[in-house]
Amino acid sequence: MQKNVLNLTFKSLKPGHLVSQSLQDFLFYFKIGWHHIISADALDHQLFILALVAIYTFRDIRQILILVTAFTIGHSLTLILSVLDVIRFSSKWVEFLIPCTIFITALNNLRLTGLKPRTIRINYYLALCFGLIHGMGFANSIRIMLAHDQTIGWGLFGFNCGLETGQIAVVLVILSITAFALGVFNIKRRDWVFFLSSAAFALSLKMALERLPF
Repeated sequence: MQKNVLNLTFKSLKPGHLVSQSLQDFLFYFKIGWHHIISADALDHQLFILALVAIYTFRDIRQILILVTAFTIGHSLTLILSVLDVIRFSSKWVEFLIPCTIFITALNNLRLTGLKPRTIRINYYLALCFGLIHGMGFANSIRIMLAHDQTIGWGLFGFNCGLETGQIAVVLVILSITAFALGVFNIKRRDWVFFLSSAAFALSLKMALERLPF
């Protein structure tokens, strides 16, 4: 009798069905993560990526990959903790702090005199710390959806992969525009960094003032 029950239980699991469902969940949340970075409504996250990579070119691809990875680690950590309801913050404060991370990063760019090792390390710390804040913003978008999903692990994994892919796409676009500006129009690199950082600073400051939580 016990053997028959075990056999029935094993058959009812249907591994192929579970794999198919997990893949569907992964792709579903991957698309949400991708859209959360690429869409027109994601200007604040796109501006942060712009501020992060404004001082780099394709020749700095190794540093950029580490930078994006640090940002991913930061936002993945708070995304997971927020979705699991371990931590929770007011959405008003999160929406206010996100543009603050942008203009602080842009200000850091404006004071730079070159890509010194110390400067690069500071950017890694900024990406990691500010990624924690952006993770809370991402969590507010999918917390309720994932809370009712039995495959929360695949959902989180898919969403993070979508975010990461979207971030890399935005980085490639920014670096391509930078290469075009520096190579075709012969714009000085320092002037280009000033232009990008000033634009990110002005837009993010406007956002912060519009989102004051008090």
